[in-house]
Amino acid sequence: MTMNTLRDTRLSLLNLVPIRHGEGAATEALHETMELAVAAEEFGYHHYWIAEHHNMNAVASSATSLLIGQVAAATERIKVGSGGIMLPNHAPYVVAEQFGTLASLYPGRIDLGLGRAPGTDPWTARALRRGDATAKDLPAQVAEVRRYLAPGTPTQRVRAIPGQNTNVPLFRAVG
Repeated sequence: MTMNTLRDTRLSLLNLVPIRHGEGAATEALHETMELAVAAEEFGYHHYWIAEHHNMNAVASSATSLLIGQVAAATERIKVGSGGIMLPNHAPYVVAEQFGTLASLYPGRIDLGLGRAPGTDPWTARALRRGDATAKDLPAQVAEVRRYLAPGTPTQRVRAIPGQNTNVPLFRAVG
């Protein structure tokens, strides 16, 4: 690998927001997430993604969009996003509103990785209350999110505000 190739390589970081054992560890994990994001930006990383996981003692990334907003506020240039939001857990409309809001606050810096795995156990999936949404519904759910983030149409009755016309970049997350 030449120096030019290395210089042109875009590095990304995926953070699960790990929690170490001990009192106050979740709070520490959240603060360390911000510190890691700032360091990643200083080292020239291009993307900083946070993965969605629920009901795990060792992971503090359940409120993914909130963490993305905090990371974006703590940094200046690095692109921040989800690696990813598991659509069976969420209404596509709410995802579009949340990421549209983030994109409005941090233009050109927000990515939306979408996945199909529940990201948790069956009991927690039920607690997330997404009804009958399953992995097989992913293509339709992604299309719905994309429509809400696209420019509106005159006949469109439901609009993601903010969100409409932000065209947040979508990525396929593993899972």
